[in-house]
Amino acid sequence: MAITEATPRIGSEPKSGTERYDSFMVSTLTPHLGAQVEGLDLSQPLDAPQLHDLHQVFADWGVLVFRNQHLDREAHKAFGRYFGDLHVHPMNYSRKSDPEILIVKTTKDSPYTAGDAWHTDVTYDAIPPLASALYITETPEVGGGDTLFADMYLAYELLSPAMQQFLEGLTAVHDGGVPYVGAYGSTPPEGGYPRSEHSVITVHPVTGKKVLYVNSGFTSHIKGLRRWESQALLDALFAHIATTRDCTVGCSGNPTRSPCGTTAAPNTTRSGTTNHTAVTANECRCSAPSHRPDPEAQKNRAARTNSDTSSRPRVGCRR
Repeated sequence: MAITEATPRIGSEPKSGTERYDSFMVSTLTPHLGAQVEGLDLSQPLDAPQLHDLHQVFADWGVLVFRNQHLDREAHKAFGRYFGDLHVHPMNYSRKSDPEILIVKTTKDSPYTAGDAWHTDVTYDAIPPLASALYITETPEVGGGDTLFADMYLAYELLSPAMQQFLEGLTAVHDGGVPYVGAYGSTPPEGGYPRSEHSVITVHPVTGKKVLYVNSGFTSHIKGLRRWESQALLDALFAHIATTRDCTVGCSGNPTRSPCGTTAAPNTTRSGTTNHTAVTANECRCSAPSHRPDPEAQKNRAARTNSDTSSRPRVGCRR
């Protein structure tokens, strides 16, 4: 289902703390990013009006929280399919579990904590997933399990006009091997983890807003710049994302289980409208959405028929 008439948020006046869609109520988490949806039981099939409102609120707020949900794996995946085909994460290639569910788990014996840095999910894919749907099943007894999300619309808008103009024509390389091999020490699949190029500034195909599309998890360098220039620029942008508090919202890993979805910018199709990071180690970590940064790829996708499954956006499911 297409997302239509998305309401602009950035640059507008702060909204009321509670907004009503036809099918449910939402409590906003910040004036620009994040909303808690109230009045939907995601274990049950959603009808057409509910799906329309769900797509709309996702376009409007980017990060959605659903409390007190009780989903088995099939219901979790059914929820993801409301937004597109399910994405198979490359880290699942050697695992014998359900390929459409990425298990994210940290214990005292874990060699690393997945997602423990600012990132947008799977941006090393040529067409990253539209979103990620996290279902938290267990959090530490002493607390924790929270995730921070950063609004990449606002991150772009808060840059100076001169910096915006400079970044417009640049292309960045996103490399899955950076964290998975360099930080996690995993054995890559045959041919290595994917590596792709995306515009540093991209446009969300639904909202038409510009998005800063880099992240410290996967963006390795900017093409055309000397290595030291690229690193200095990326470090500045990463610090801007991580330290500008007006851009962020916290998503609590409350034991009342909740799928949490996010978007990115031209893909959002998560086109990168958010970066996210885990705050503390926990059994299941909240993931954020990716997006489709290539306007031509998005244009081609939109031109295909609904029956062409290859044209549908993809969604990552995490537990």
